[in-house]
Amino acid sequence: MTNEADHHLLRWLSLAHTPGLGLIGASRLLAAYGDIEALFRAGLDELSARGVRRETALALTRRAGLAPARQELARIRRAGIHCLTRSDPAYPPLLQEISDPPLILYGQGDLAALRQPALAVVGARSASVYGRKMAETLAGDLAATGITVISGGALGIDSAAHQGALAAPAGRTVAVLGCGLDVIYPPQNKKLFAMIAATGMLLSEYPLGTRPEPFRFPARNRIISGIAVGTVVIEAARRSGSLITAEMALDQGREVFAVPGRADSSKSEGCHRLIQEGAKLVHRSADILAELALSPLPAQSQIISGPEPAAPPAPDGDAAAILAVLDEYPRDIEEIIAACRLPAQRVNAVLLELELLGRVETEPGPQYRKTSSPAA
Repeated sequence: MTNEADHHLLRWLSLAHTPGLGLIGASRLLAAYGDIEALFRAGLDELSARGVRRETALALTRRAGLAPARQELARIRRAGIHCLTRSDPAYPPLLQEISDPPLILYGQGDLAALRQPALAVVGARSASVYGRKMAETLAGDLAATGITVISGGALGIDSAAHQGALAAPAGRTVAVLGCGLDVIYPPQNKKLFAMIAATGMLLSEYPLGTRPEPFRFPARNRIISGIAVGTVVIEAARRSGSLITAEMALDQGREVFAVPGRADSSKSEGCHRLIQEGAKLVHRSADILAELALSPLPAQSQIISGPEPAAPPAPDGDAAAILAVLDEYPRDIEEIIAACRLPAQRVNAVLLELELLGRVETEPGPQYRKTSSPAA
């Protein structure tokens, strides 16, 4: 026995499971009939007259998708997840505007995350320290203004963006996955996904149990850009999934922003190309807010805090000389030694001290960079 809501949801699940139909075919039929109930009242001759292949029309009229739909509905109810159809008021309104919105979105978490203005933050999986820092800072600042940060839940820039948003006061973030919500991928993000579901949302167009096949990730990128008013790209190689997301955003009529990187870094080639082609160059969240004419929410932009912590003592001597040749881009140890004109042994010793003090960060190479906000 099903209630009215479940009966309606079964219609959508049946449509999604109808053999031979697919997303494009289902979308055309929904557009032709206006709503799901009218579509399911259509007979075989009427469907055939509308150009539906006879095999598909037979599958629809004989309710071939109903049995798997009932099984899926039972799994959804046991898992306690949201199931948003295109007719659901909670379905993201901007996503409705793209050319191929999902028939159904599966969600775990707080639906309020989908009601706030959203910005996508995406980038390289093998991100540098600089890239992760920029993603975390930008996402945190955006989330603190009441904007939901959307990303893909991947390692690197995606994870840093989610973490930055979660660290902001009342910050919300949404991870759009390329698999079922019950499949943890990548497995390293199990704890992060639990944190996202607690205050934001995990979202997918794929039913429970769907494995993370490679072809699913480009498809899910249209959802990331489709929910958002704009997409920010941080570190992207010449051929990158992040550039696919940016192209989809442009096709959807959304804004694209790019964070510049090192001119000699392959991780920056994609972002620099986007800037050359007209993407807005951004250094901080204020650049994005100004471009989109978004204002911080007063309650979230005024954070009450205690006394300002005492500034750490200014470095002197060799430490000052080394810090003077560093910036927020990583620099090779050989370059540092040559620039500060100190013995290699001394430079390595002082860099270790500065790292322990939180004034510099290290990357493979080894490379070193100055931290943007030194620890006290």
